[in-house]
Amino acid sequence: MELEDRNIDQLAGVLTDGDDYKNARQHYFRELFRLQGELVKLQDWVATTKRKVVILFEGRDAAGKGGVIKRITQRLNPRVARVVALPAPNDREKTQWYFQRYVPHLPAGGEMVLFDRSWYNRAGVERVMGFCTDDELEEFFRSVPEFEKMLVRSGIVLIKYWFSISDEEQHLRFLGRIHDPLKQWKLSPMDLESRRRWEDYTGAKEDMLHRTNIAEAPWWVVPADDKKAARLNCISHLLSQLPYHETPRPEVVLPARERHEDYVRHPVPQSMIVPQLY
Repeated sequence: MELEDRNIDQLAGVLTDGDDYKNARQHYFRELFRLQGELVKLQDWVATTKRKVVILFEGRDAAGKGGVIKRITQRLNPRVARVVALPAPNDREKTQWYFQRYVPHLPAGGEMVLFDRSWYNRAGVERVMGFCTDDELEEFFRSVPEFEKMLVRSGIVLIKYWFSISDEEQHLRFLGRIHDPLKQWKLSPMDLESRRRWEDYTGAKEDMLHRTNIAEAPWWVVPADDKKAARLNCISHLLSQLPYHETPRPEVVLPARERHEDYVRHPVPQSMIVPQLY
């Protein structure tokens, strides 16, 4: 993942062979590993105290939401911290209460759920692309504060992040995806159309932040033109939002392996062995 970042830096014309660049990368890794150690403590605290945590990641296409989610979950137990990235609603889901398809993914006690895009699709892509009516949009804005207040009253900690990038940075990242065969799958016709409608998305974002920034679940904006700084700042802020502490662990003692004289290990047929190409 970090090698991909170096490729983006090179595309942007950043010198990647100088001492300043190497020192900056070393500092980034030191801080990332330290923060990931704190995330493990947070995970243990959530599991032990049966807390329920929901973290929403929103932002323009290529803003870096997926990158920070990967760094957050990289060293965590997927049974405690899981990622939800829902596809476009199907025909049946389109007839349901708007929030219905998100509710089954909410956490039980001892779980953290990270939404890579969320119910705020209605205030963003659906609004800009005309996938919802004006009445549906207004109903969303009336309902979402009450919906989120209900979640908080139920004991869920709800944290909402908007990743903010500049016009020029999104252009650069899209070029990186176009020219990288391993990233071309990230580009969809909707992504390309969103690029053309930059200003429409700006207006939708500003309206969304204004109308859904509630005391129970405020928005937090992450400046994300610098991917590495955005990751560190977001993770550090996330840790500051929860009163976690290190959970004592019992000392682990590896038991001795039992051995029996009648134990026989039968050979695996060669036809079942994966070819050893490497």
